[in-house]
Amino acid sequence: MTSISFGWYVGIDWATQAHQVTVLDAERRVLGERSVAHTGSALAELASWLTEICGGEVDRVAVAIEIPRGTVVETLLERGFAVFALNPKQLDRFRDRYTVAGATDDRRDAFVLAASLATDQPAFRRVRLDEPLVIRLRELSRLEAELHQEEGRLTNRLRDLLHRIYPQVLRLAPAADEPWVWELLELAPTPAAAQRLTRPALSKLLRAHRIRRLAADAVLAHLHAPPVSVAPGTVEAVSEHIELLLPRVRLVHAQRVRCLGRIERVLQAMAGAPPGQGEHRDVEILRSLPGVGRLVAATMLAEASQLLAQRDYHALRAQGGIAPVTRQSGTRARVDMRYHCNHRLRNALYHWGRVSAQCDLLSRQHYEALRRRGHSHGRAVRGLIDRLLVILMAMLRSQTVYDPTRRRAYAA
Repeated sequence: MTSISFGWYVGIDWATQAHQVTVLDAERRVLGERSVAHTGSALAELASWLTEICGGEVDRVAVAIEIPRGTVVETLLERGFAVFALNPKQLDRFRDRYTVAGATDDRRDAFVLAASLATDQPAFRRVRLDEPLVIRLRELSRLEAELHQEEGRLTNRLRDLLHRIYPQVLRLAPAADEPWVWELLELAPTPAAAQRLTRPALSKLLRAHRIRRLAADAVLAHLHAPPVSVAPGTVEAVSEHIELLLPRVRLVHAQRVRCLGRIERVLQAMAGAPPGQGEHRDVEILRSLPGVGRLVAATMLAEASQLLAQRDYHALRAQGGIAPVTRQSGTRARVDMRYHCNHRLRNALYHWGRVSAQCDLLSRQHYEALRRRGHSHGRAVRGLIDRLLVILMAMLRSQTVYDPTRRRAYAA
C-alpha cells in the first residue's frame, strides 16, 4: 500500500461523551488541541475549526480514529476530509513508542493517532462512505442476529419450564421453538388441560401451521401420556410463568420475521439498482453461488461492502478469519486459526461453506478431500471457503454469475 502525502494530521480519541482532538502539521508539530462534545453543533464546529486550520484545503487533511464508522466519521467524510481507521491493538503498540508504562491518556492517544498516521500510514485503513442501502442492510442484518439470539434465549427458558412440568410437549418439538407449539400451549397450558383437547381442534391447529410430520392422533397420544409428579402448586406456578413468557417469544419471533422480509426487500432493491450505482450486479453474482442464502449475502454485503467493491481477496479472507496466522520463531513454526477478525463475517462465511458442502457436488468433493487429509471439520470448511472466495473474486471481476458446468469443466 502506498502512502499519500498530507499537510495536516488529526488524531481523534473517540469517547462516549466527548472526543479529544489533536492536530499536527507535516513535521508533527502540535497546532492545536481541544475536547469536542458528542453533539451535532460541536461536531460541526470541529469540522469548521479543522477547515480553518488547513486554509480550506480539506483534501490535504488526514484524520486518524479507532472506529471505522459513526457520527464523527460520517461528519468528517461529508466535509471532504480523509479518514483512516486503526485497530485498537495497533494503537496500543504505537503508544509504546512514547510510554512503556501502559497508562492511557486521552490527549496522548490523540497525539499518538495523528503521529502514527504521519509515519505509518500503510498500517491504517482508509474509510469511505457506504451506499445508503448498504448502511440500511448492515443495521437490519445486525438486528436480525440480535433477534435470533434473543429468540433462542427465550425458547431455551420455555423449554426448561416445559421440561419441569410438561415434558410431553418436548417429545413433539424438542426445542420448543415452533409457533404451533406456542399456540398449543395457549390451548392447553397444563397437562390436565391437555386431557380435554379434542382431535378436531388439534387437526385444525396442525393444518393452520402446515405441520405434516405429525398426525393429530399421534399428538393426542403424547399429550395424554401420564404427567410427571411434582410438588403441590408447581404446575400452577410454572404454567403462569409460561403464560407470561409466551407473548415475549411471539413478539421477538414476529419482529425477526419482519426483519427478514425487510432484508430481502433491500437485497432486491440493491440488485435492481441502475448499473453503476451501489452493488447493482454484485448482489446477483453473490446470490448465484451455491450455499449463499439471504442472510449470508446480507452479512457479506453489509460487513465487507468495500472489500467486495475493491475485489480485495486477501483482505476479505483476513477479515473473515479464513486466512491462517503463522507464528514463527527460529526453527519453530506454527499455523493457527485467525481469531481476531470480523466475527459476523466469519460466521456468515462458515455457514456459506457448510451449506455449500451439502448442496454442491464439487464443494462436497473438495471438503471430503480435505477431511481425508486429516483436517478437522472447521479447517475443511475454511479451506473450502478459501477456494470459493477465489471463484467469487473472479466472478466479480468478469461480472458473470455462477456457472456450475464451467466449474466442473475446469475441475476435470
